[in-house]
Amino acid sequence: MKALIYTGPETLDYRDASMPQPKTDEALIRVESVGICGSDMHAYLGHDNRRPAPLILGHEAAGTIIGGPREGKRVTINPLVTCGTCPACISGRENLCSTRQIISMPPREGAFAQYVAMPERNLVAIPDDISTGKAALAEPLAVSWHAVRLGLEALHPAADRQAIVIGGGAIGLGAALALRAMGVGDITIVEPNAERRAFLGLHCDEKAVAAGDGQFAIVVDAVGYAATRATASELAQPGGVILHIGLGEDTGGLDIRRMTLQEITFIGTYTYTAQDFRDTAQAIFNNRLGPLDWVETRPLADGAKAFADIRAGRIAAPKIILNPEISG
Repeated sequence: MKALIYTGPETLDYRDASMPQPKTDEALIRVESVGICGSDMHAYLGHDNRRPAPLILGHEAAGTIIGGPREGKRVTINPLVTCGTCPACISGRENLCSTRQIISMPPREGAFAQYVAMPERNLVAIPDDISTGKAALAEPLAVSWHAVRLGLEALHPAADRQAIVIGGGAIGLGAALALRAMGVGDITIVEPNAERRAFLGLHCDEKAVAAGDGQFAIVVDAVGYAATRATASELAQPGGVILHIGLGEDTGGLDIRRMTLQEITFIGTYTYTAQDFRDTAQAIFNNRLGPLDWVETRPLADGAKAFADIRAGRIAAPKIILNPEISG
């Protein structure tokens, strides 16, 4: 098969790779759509020692099952593989499984390839009227859905339902869509990239929001840098909740004194539970998250250029989907 292989910092090769060999409880999926995630970009830049070269990246995928009793069934893939037997898994918090694995991280190769193998339990069937490109968004949107669910559960019942999202990429936009789907009507998205603001029809920028005196019950940091954590600390109202999804850099930014004195809850959020993934996929299928028309599709063979364009800031769309089945 052909695959897009990370071979070193800012280097991707489109070349032949070994076919995956499904285990007894796994299915082979012909990949038809696979998104580029921020974690893929971190690896591409050489900033993620969990993803050493050479490696097939990519974990936001959908496609068609090849072989077995479900042959021909189109599915979207939950890439988080867990044991199913530990206390975290039994309690429905599979994302905290101590032996969790995710495709695109050893020992599991990713989905920037023509084929990938996954456990059957990780596959969610796609209705006939939903494209695999849209279904592949279940993974990044599930990250946002999970975070928003946790945030609303932690918010005091008397608090208002006013939210701000820092970052207009796929995760930030997904958080805004999840907030709206869960009944939050007053949502502001902060995005400093003018081209992306224009693409999304946004009318605020980071400086304008930071200069304002408003504070919010829910603050989503979908970027995760010291500067955005500082902004989140400032914008959270007393008794509010900060949802930290982004993994831009490890330390700095939080105003711990203010968070303590004002009883601001900070929640670090990672991926999603299996139920969150299923709920997000169903929300996509039911059109609860809108048209999801903010993606750009390119051939997998042109993946190296797509990464380079993202690196150079030449992409306005929050998400690029790579398709192994279209020619470059």
